[in-house]
Amino acid sequence: MEEFFSGSAFWTFLLIAHGLLSVALLGALTHQAMAVLKSKKAGISGSPNFIRRFSAVAAPAYVNVVCVLWVLSFILGGWIYSEYRIAIRIPMEQQELFKTVGTFELKEHMAVFGLGLLPYYSYLWKNSVSASEESARRWVTVFLAAACWYTFLAGHIVNNARGFGS
Repeated sequence: MEEFFSGSAFWTFLLIAHGLLSVALLGALTHQAMAVLKSKKAGISGSPNFIRRFSAVAAPAYVNVVCVLWVLSFILGGWIYSEYRIAIRIPMEQQELFKTVGTFELKEHMAVFGLGLLPYYSYLWKNSVSASEESARRWVTVFLAAACWYTFLAGHIVNNARGFGS
């Protein structure tokens, strides 16, 4: 059992768990962002059925799930980060893959910005808000969705450039 926790299988397990949490978060935020972006005046009645169904969700129902998944994914990502800094980043810098390393650096910042926005995001969704705060609710949600997509894709780019066990 001790070999598992010190070997690459353990880090691969953590990476897969982190990825699964991230996919769930990505789905929740994408649905919620689509729901807040749909036009209230014109509606989306002319849109294909898939678009209407995809954005026809109870957006407030996603708030707790998004907060919990973001925090869990962040914690797991932070744990994986220790291995990344030693076993992956150093060889990537030696191979002069600076754009890939920079992509991951921005991923880290986006994840922290998202984490910092979670209390405000939760406040905006759990309380009745004014018209100006309604706009803030929309754009904070869209920012979190965009940040989640970026961090998800950037993680895949780094893993494809030099994954665990390479």
